[in-house]
Amino acid sequence: MNLTPAQKAIGRRNFMKAIAGTPALAALAGAAATAGPKKGGPVKAALVGAGGEGKVLLSECQKNWIDLRAICDINPKHAEGAAEGMAGKGWPKPRTYQDLKVMLEKEDLEAVIVATPLWSHADVAVACLDAGKHVLCEKMMAWDVPSCHRMKDAAQRNKRILEIGYQRMYNPAYQAAHEGIIKKGLLGDIYYARTMWHRNTDWRRNEKAPSPDFDPKKWGYADWEHLVNWRLYKKHSRGLLAELGSHQICVSNWFFEAVPEAVYCSGQIARYNDGREVPDHVYATFDYSGGRTATFTSIESNQFDDYSEQFLGTKGILIFKGESEVFMFNEAEAKGTNLQVTPRTGNAIVDASESRVADAAGGRTVTAEGSDKLVDRKVAYRNEIAGFCSAVRSGTPLRCGPEKAVGSASACIRAFESHEQRARLAMG
Repeated sequence: MNLTPAQKAIGRRNFMKAIAGTPALAALAGAAATAGPKKGGPVKAALVGAGGEGKVLLSECQKNWIDLRAICDINPKHAEGAAEGMAGKGWPKPRTYQDLKVMLEKEDLEAVIVATPLWSHADVAVACLDAGKHVLCEKMMAWDVPSCHRMKDAAQRNKRILEIGYQRMYNPAYQAAHEGIIKKGLLGDIYYARTMWHRNTDWRRNEKAPSPDFDPKKWGYADWEHLVNWRLYKKHSRGLLAELGSHQICVSNWFFEAVPEAVYCSGQIARYNDGREVPDHVYATFDYSGGRTATFTSIESNQFDDYSEQFLGTKGILIFKGESEVFMFNEAEAKGTNLQVTPRTGNAIVDASESRVADAAGGRTVTAEGSDKLVDRKVAYRNEIAGFCSAVRSGTPLRCGPEKAVGSASACIRAFESHEQRARLAMG
C-alpha cells in the first residue's frame, strides 16, 4: 500500500494517539527501551558468522552491556574485516578464529551471537550451549523442525538462555502497537493479516573468495558459489520464506496469539533461471483458528510495495512499513484514493485529522531527526542485543524466546514443504 503524504500524516497521528500511555511510547521518543545489564558488567561474548547480518549486529553492540572478545568465521577475510571494523570504532580488537571448537576452548566467554547460514544454526548453537554459553541466534531458528527442538532442548539441558533474533519483537513501534492497539481491540476483530516483501533484485551476492586456494568443502559447501550464495540452495536454505517471511509470520503469530493450523504455498523460479534451487516468487496463505488468515508474498521482479505488515480489522487498519513507519486508519480514512476524514468522536482511531494541531503524542518530536519515520529500525537490533545481555545478567524475560521462534519457523518450513509438494498441508 502506497499512501499519500496526507494519508501518512493522519495515519501517523492516529497511531500515536492510540498508543499514548503505553510503556513503549518513551522508546519512540528516543529513550533507551532496554538498559542492558546493570550488575556484573558487560557480558563477555563472541560472534560466530561475520557476514552481512553479523556485521549489522556488530554495529549495534554497545560497550556498556557487551564485551566482544572474539569473532569466528570460516571465511578469514570476514572475521578479520569485522575485527578491524570494531577496532576502528574504538573497541579492543577482537581475536579471530576459523574453528568454533578452538574459540570455545581458548576464550573466556559467557555468550555467543550466531549469524551463520541457516542450515548450520542448530549445530553451532548446540555446540555453544553444550559448552555452557548463552546464545543469541539469528532467525530463522533452524533449517528443520527437529533442529529447532534440538536447540531448545540443549538450552534447557544446560540451563542456558537461547534467544532468536526476530528484531520486530524488540522494535518499540511493534511493542506499542501490540500493547496499545491489538490487546485493547481497537481494530475490532482481525480476520486478515497481509504481509509482503517485494523487491526487484536477483538476491545474489558477488563476492570473491578470500584466496585462490580457499576450499569450503570441509565445511559442507560444494564450492565457493554455494557458500557465498547459500540462500539460493535447498541444502542450506529455505529461501524467501525463511529469510524474509519468518520475520513477518512471527508478527502475525504474535498479534493473533496463535500459530497457523495449515498452509498452502505456491511459487516458482520465474525470473532467475541461474542455477538457484529456491523460488524467486512465493505466495503463501496461512490459516489460523477462528477464520483468520495471514498471507505472505515475496517477489523479485518489482519493488513497488516494498515490505510491510498490514492488519485489517472490522474497525480499522494497522500498517507497518519498512519496520520504521506505522499508520492506523478507520475504514473511511483508508477507503479508495480520496482521503476521508471522520469527525472526532473520542475514539482513538478517528480522533485525528489533517487540520488538527498534533498533540504531544502525535508531534514530530518522536520521529528521527530529518525524517518522518517513527523509529530507526537499527534500534530494534540494539534493543535485541541489550535485552539478551540483560537476560543473561539479570534474568529479565526474553521478548521472543524458543517457543515463539519455533512457531514461526515451523510455519515457514511447512510452507516451503507445501510449495515442494504442491499441496495444502496441516501443521505438525
